[in-house]
Amino acid sequence: MIVRRERPEDVPAVRAVVAAAFDGGDGVIPVEVGLLDRLREDVGWIPRFSLVAEDAGELVGHVVATRGHAGDGPALGIGPVAVRPDRQGRGVGTALLHTLLGAAEAQDEELVVLLGEPAWYGRFGFVPAADLGVDGPDPAWGGYFQARRFTPTAPRGAFRYAAPFDDL
Repeated sequence: MIVRRERPEDVPAVRAVVAAAFDGGDGVIPVEVGLLDRLREDVGWIPRFSLVAEDAGELVGHVVATRGHAGDGPALGIGPVAVRPDRQGRGVGTALLHTLLGAAEAQDEELVVLLGEPAWYGRFGFVPAADLGVDGPDPAWGGYFQARRFTPTAPRGAFRYAAPFDDL
């Protein structure tokens, strides 16, 4: 398996991976598919932070980070993170997250945030965002809204995701 940047020709396969990963079994296209489409058209889209996992020529996972802000400072919002159901639990998500975090730090990003399961994301250095002085868009998210700081001077304050997240 390799993790690489998404290419324009990958978009249909990425949409299929995201649809399968978030399929609720009700025949409805998951909101994450439309979110990803809108993010690609948004000013917050950063192509170098849209990554795919490819195995034997097939896309099996995808992760993206888009431009957000904590207080007045730039930050990255991670999500959606998607792994094809038949490949979940086999390290695809782990490889995607490690690659994304390494790329973000190498590009001098100071802060990344996400909404997710603390027990899983904690292994990547995420902690409750409030512990780092970053407030989530919805207080009900509590400890599920998490952050990882790359520098001690990372921005603090209320976090705002890229605009398409506001429509969820």
